[in-house]
Amino acid sequence: MQIRYNNREDKIELPVKLTISFEKVFSMFKKYADTSYVNHPFHKSSIAMVKQLEKFPELINGFSDLSILEKHNEIISLLLNPLFPELLQENEIKAVSIPFTFTTFKLTSRFEKILQNAGNNYDLTVRNFEDNSMYIHACALILEHVYNYPVNLKRPFFFDIPDTTTNTIKNYRVAFNADFMEISPTSKAPKITEDDIKTLLDNFDNIDIWKEKFPPNSYEFKGFGLMSLFDVTTDELISEIRTNLLRRDDNITEILQENFRKFYNIPDLLFGFSVFNIDHNNLSSSRIKKEDSVVLKFEDEISCGGLFCNHIIDKIFLTQDTIAISDVEKYGVVTHQNSFYKKLKAKNIGSIILIPIKASSNEDIAIIEIASPRAFELNSINQNKLQDLTPLFKTAIDRFTEEHQNILEATIQENYTSIHPTVKWRFYEAAEKYHRENFEKKESVKIDDIVFPNVYPLFGQSDIKGSSIARNNAIKEDLTTQLSLAISVLKEACKSEMLPIYKELRFRVEEYLLEVKKGLKAGDEIGILDFLKREIYPAFNHIKEVNSELDTLVKTYMNRLDSHLHVVYEKRRDYENSVTLINNQLAAFIDKKQEDAQKMFPHYFERYKTDGVEYNMYIGQSLTREKKYDELYLYNLRLWQLQLMCEMENVALQATKNMNHKLRVASLILVHSNSLAIKFRMDEKQFDVDGAYNIRYEIIKKRIDKAHIKGTQERLTVPGKIAIVYSQDKDYDEYYKYIKYLQSKNLLGKIEKLEIEDLQGVSGLKALRVEVVYQKEFNTEKTITIDELIQEFN
Repeated sequence: MQIRYNNREDKIELPVKLTISFEKVFSMFKKYADTSYVNHPFHKSSIAMVKQLEKFPELINGFSDLSILEKHNEIISLLLNPLFPELLQENEIKAVSIPFTFTTFKLTSRFEKILQNAGNNYDLTVRNFEDNSMYIHACALILEHVYNYPVNLKRPFFFDIPDTTTNTIKNYRVAFNADFMEISPTSKAPKITEDDIKTLLDNFDNIDIWKEKFPPNSYEFKGFGLMSLFDVTTDELISEIRTNLLRRDDNITEILQENFRKFYNIPDLLFGFSVFNIDHNNLSSSRIKKEDSVVLKFEDEISCGGLFCNHIIDKIFLTQDTIAISDVEKYGVVTHQNSFYKKLKAKNIGSIILIPIKASSNEDIAIIEIASPRAFELNSINQNKLQDLTPLFKTAIDRFTEEHQNILEATIQENYTSIHPTVKWRFYEAAEKYHRENFEKKESVKIDDIVFPNVYPLFGQSDIKGSSIARNNAIKEDLTTQLSLAISVLKEACKSEMLPIYKELRFRVEEYLLEVKKGLKAGDEIGILDFLKREIYPAFNHIKEVNSELDTLVKTYMNRLDSHLHVVYEKRRDYENSVTLINNQLAAFIDKKQEDAQKMFPHYFERYKTDGVEYNMYIGQSLTREKKYDELYLYNLRLWQLQLMCEMENVALQATKNMNHKLRVASLILVHSNSLAIKFRMDEKQFDVDGAYNIRYEIIKKRIDKAHIKGTQERLTVPGKIAIVYSQDKDYDEYYKYIKYLQSKNLLGKIEKLEIEDLQGVSGLKALRVEVVYQKEFNTEKTITIDELIQEFN
């Protein structure tokens, strides 16, 4: 009889004193030894066993000295044989154990082999069961067996036993048979009252209270336990895979790959998946949408028609049947080494299982890939092991599809119709109210209008000056280049072939060139390009065939054309690149500075790119629930805005160093002293001023940058100066202070006080215009922070 000691046994503290006794087995033998069982098959053997056991009373009365197990090894083994049938030795995983310590003896052959393969240093240890947990578990058994108070503390015990022959961990669930033991209190055991039980029920994690009510060794545990193990490795793996499939983890593919390596016992198995966007009108043109694939890694533009054979397309995308390719080489012969075979070979895959999963929320189909480097390791037989996992795959794919859709929607919200964080709380509040009223089935439920009353607006813009003229000049130069190139081809064609048509075409091109140089009118560009396409290009096609030198000239012409637009697009590209550069740098700068300004007081901010950058800000109590509003914040924000415009002027000037088409901006600030209301327009998905009176503010915003100084033809906005438009004298006084402060910082120069011409529907506007002092060593990372600005100004 093999005895396996647990090295931790002496360190485990328990409320029970463990006494090994075979009294109950002895009683069973004594029963069958009685003459009333003379015909029972156990009768004669029981008589012999009773005589033997009576020679060793310590085996019946009980002992704690484990050396007695070895001393009486043979008789104990004989005594326990009825509990271990010979025919079940190689099947059952069973042993006699000392409760709570997992010292075992009398093991089945199969159990002995499992422990031998675990290695000499392995001790049977229950998973996730600390010593304190074992102590409390023993107390719960005492409550149930001694005090008849059932405590539902039963939880499964698991052993994770290594197998050195396969380098894997096997999982076993443990079942205990307590028929051969009994618990009784000793003289040390305090009496447990109803109040004690109530205290214990409320203090499960307090080991000190449990030890107070059940002191160590205060009860006797007499007998032995019968322990049976059941291999649940596959069940545990399926449970682990289920858990991992429902996790949100960036490394989920790697985690699942490890799971499936254990599941199939293939240490170098590969796992991946891809999601295809299905075109039901043409399955073969369906394209990959998302991949974390073994086979298709980093090849986002693959279409299934150019990859899979018709058999896989039909099975995967049409009927959603799992496919096992057990021998990739054989598949290559059948498909004449198609693209999929080549990709499998390139990845050194010998066999693969493809599991199609159709998403519930859309037409996407995911393909789960499980692959092995060796042929026949994965096949149509062991693919059936996946049947219980297919519903889990579907749940995971549905969740992935939903999350992916949410990510796309969030991206759209962020980049196209974003809601500013300052006011997002109000949208959530309205949505919550709407859904609550729907749930309560109220009549005529309507989502609330989002209105913020009594807010103060701030408007500013950095407008690219002369953008329309610059754009027209760029078009004019490109057309001049294109027409001049066409004339040069026709000139040479006249020398090669004396055809009158060449002269006539040249005359008409020169007429167009003359018109372009005089100035472009609406429709000129379209008319010229249509003429070239309709009459010049057919002639060029003929010219190319006549003479190789003319062919070179025509190619020179064609090479100057933009490949997509089919026009000369050189000056316009320079212009557009310059506009994009200045817009991007101004937008990036103001966005970064805005983050700083929000810390002062939460306010609404929106920015637009046009030919330049313009922005709206609104500040007031109704915009936030987090902070109390004071007009001091408005004044600070106005000062910050003026200082920001100085810095944006410097950003714009610095940008000209990297422009082929030099552009300058003119800056404008509009001051509005009275509060107004803004309302979110559902149809336009943006905020706008609310109320007829407040519309005047919007009219001024749209017209003010084109205004002239009263009595002159000079535009208010000019490069190198910031125009501050206002209507009340108190605004002048306020901004004059800000200007004087920024002059002291050498950011602003000379001031002009101006009156503005009457606009349609608006009169009485005035302006301050102040020169910008450009910084030679301007650095966007070393500008004045809002904290420094407030500290110094206040």
